[in-house]
Amino acid sequence: MEDVTTLDCLPVGRKAAVTGLKAPEDQRRRLLELGFVPGGQVMAVQESPWGDPVAYAVCGAVIALRRADARQIAVRQGQ
Repeated sequence: MEDVTTLDCLPVGRKAAVTGLKAPEDQRRRLLELGFVPGGQVMAVQESPWGDPVAYAVCGAVIALRRADARQIAVRQGQ
């Protein structure tokens, strides 16, 4: 079963596919450069002790994003 949501809601250990970015142009460009491209795979790896930021595996790297930034990335779980 597939579930469309935003990256900040992805539980640790789950994978998803990026479906789009809802960020302003400058932030959108930064997220694309980090590897959060539509169709790309992403996995929530680890949450900080305070819950923010969260580490995500994307394009062979681990990237820490604040939840506010992750909320701008639409993903489809179950990939």
